[in-house]
Amino acid sequence: MDLVLALQEPLKNALGQATAKVMAEHLGLHTVGDLLHHYPRRYAERGELTRLSDLPLDEHVTVVAQVATARVLRFNGGSGQRLEVTITDGSGQLQLVFFGRGIHKPHKDLLPGTRAMFAGKVSVFNRKMQLAHPAYELLRGDGDSAADAVDSWAGALIPIYPATAKLESWKIAKSVDAVLPSAQEALDPLPPALREGRGLIPLPEALLKIHRPHAKADIATARDRLKWDEAFVLQVALARRRFADAQLPAVARRPRPDGLLDAFDAKLPFTLTDGQRTVSKEIFDDLATEHPMHRLLQGEVGSGKTMVALRAMLTVVDAGGQAAMLAPTEVLAQQHHRSITEMMGELAEGGMLGGAEHATKVTLLTGSMGTAARRQALLDLVTGEAGIVIGTHALIEDKVQFHDLGLVVVDEQHRFGVEQRDALRGKGKQPPHLLVMTATPIPRTVAMTVFGDLETSVLDQLPAGRSPISTHVVPSQDKPHFLARAWERVREEVENGHQAYVVCPRIGDLDDEGADEPKKGKKGSKKGKEGAKEAKEAKEESAADDAEKRPPLAVLDVAEVLAHGPLRGLGVEVLHGRMQPDDKDAVMRRFAAGETHVLVATTVIEVGVNVPNATAMVIMDADRFGVSQLHQLRGRVGRGSAPGLCLLVTDMPEASPARARLNAVAATLDGFELSRVDLEQRREGDVLGQAQSGVRSSLRMLAVIDDEEIIAAAREEATAVVSRDPDLEHLPELRTALDALLDAEREQYLDKG
Repeated sequence: MDLVLALQEPLKNALGQATAKVMAEHLGLHTVGDLLHHYPRRYAERGELTRLSDLPLDEHVTVVAQVATARVLRFNGGSGQRLEVTITDGSGQLQLVFFGRGIHKPHKDLLPGTRAMFAGKVSVFNRKMQLAHPAYELLRGDGDSAADAVDSWAGALIPIYPATAKLESWKIAKSVDAVLPSAQEALDPLPPALREGRGLIPLPEALLKIHRPHAKADIATARDRLKWDEAFVLQVALARRRFADAQLPAVARRPRPDGLLDAFDAKLPFTLTDGQRTVSKEIFDDLATEHPMHRLLQGEVGSGKTMVALRAMLTVVDAGGQAAMLAPTEVLAQQHHRSITEMMGELAEGGMLGGAEHATKVTLLTGSMGTAARRQALLDLVTGEAGIVIGTHALIEDKVQFHDLGLVVVDEQHRFGVEQRDALRGKGKQPPHLLVMTATPIPRTVAMTVFGDLETSVLDQLPAGRSPISTHVVPSQDKPHFLARAWERVREEVENGHQAYVVCPRIGDLDDEGADEPKKGKKGSKKGKEGAKEAKEAKEESAADDAEKRPPLAVLDVAEVLAHGPLRGLGVEVLHGRMQPDDKDAVMRRFAAGETHVLVATTVIEVGVNVPNATAMVIMDADRFGVSQLHQLRGRVGRGSAPGLCLLVTDMPEASPARARLNAVAATLDGFELSRVDLEQRREGDVLGQAQSGVRSSLRMLAVIDDEEIIAAAREEATAVVSRDPDLEHLPELRTALDALLDAEREQYLDKG
């Protein structure tokens, strides 16, 4: 058989149609190679038991433990019966429960002292953790099946695979046994010189050792090798993208003396921070070259990224080009348009009476604009009348034509995939320069992994005049009087002439749906998409710390309660993603003008909303938001001269992981520190997000935070390999691995539709 084809063989040929179908549907595994790269999550030792005390709720788990007790209980006046089995591992106990006719076999098998593997979904019943009707495989005792179970693993280490209710870990292990001989034919993507230089074992040996280790040292050497594969192939993909970008032509855009930028700088009422000057210089140097800039601008919430981006846009306008700023939501696009025109003053009134000599026109373009306004905006772009345009995804549409697009600024990159960047890039006569801004601080390793095709600039100083924010956790269940005090604090802020936000995870029962999601239409309306996005983000972190949780609090309900209760007499309004764009804008204008005291909102206010007079924020059900999301939200207060206050309300118990997360947010304002906490506490995929399609699917072994050195070294090696051999002509195995990775990326993109 062709070596390449050995690992591409469909699983149905190797394992049969039924098993292959379950693997495809539930684990996304289709080929022999896919299964060989489905690595064990951990290993249980025959002489050692897993820690039952560490089991995650609502997840499908596999545990190796010993039966302590087993008893049959009757209920419904004796007509019903259930079997309760307690298993132990020394660190804790777990209850198993079987009902009805399903109790006979386990009652016979699971005698006290029996050791077995158990698989099921962890739930809570009567405040105790349990597995209901778990599948199990005996590991000791009489009969052939127990002996077979033990013999099916060569070493003393039992691999525990990521499994599902439909396919237990030991069944996956047996399937791996069936295809393991094919591992000998795995193509090795690492160049031999790199592999030998780094002392890494060959790929076939690594696959054998990761699935069937005889000792812990086998696992370590296999992991080292497999991590290198992932890091290196991914970095080669990024290095090739950087190399290709560097070959593209671009128009150099140099600042014009005494032009728009100088006029703008002259009227600034404050001086730029050292950080802003340094980063601006990096950007200006890039803009002056004849290859497109590809730069990521990371900045703490409120570090003045918009100011840096605006100065870059003004430089391009000075040089005769146009600049476009892309925002993820209409609210944010309108907010940027408002703040940029305010900052520029008469410099934004090009072609109007009273406009300054060097003025340009700043145009807004969003999907929900009226026909006449939209026609005028499109005309301003194609004639070059508008030097700066600010908009949403609507800017990427085919109909939008520019006179001479020189710079694209993308705000909040983690919401834009690589494909959208490419679509916008095609709008210029030559590829425009690209500046990507994110207020979610990203550890260096994640930046290298997800944004590896971009150069990185960091703004870590806050501008003068920004105030400190104090953050406190309010445990509403343990100490209800703390919540009452929180509303008093909001009232005090308003009495002192300030304003407040109250943030909730859901919108509420707008149309009997309960969750913050639109009804499923053909494509989903614009506002429906935004509502769905908010709902998704709110759910993202809600890995329930308690299975018997009430539904998340909703904006509409909370606003009603506050307006008639603790905040009676204050001006309370709501803002969420399913409102009409005009209504949203009107609410934001009233809040920005100080006419509304308290804004009850979803995460639609998470980025870019700038109301310096807002000093307090209460986040309800704070445990249902991610760490970086809480940090982003908190950045909406303390934007003026008065100190900010952020209260994180939760009813999670003190010992829960959710409370630990909230305590971490309360303990520091350092976004980079929090991004590490975020990565350590969550699965990587959630943090990497969809920023680079395919990245999540390709990282199985690599832990972005722990493997910083490997990622940095792989980036260097990849850059060297690509500069010597851009098309990888002399490295066919690497080329094959790269094609497989890029196919996965393309598939993910198509899935996102």
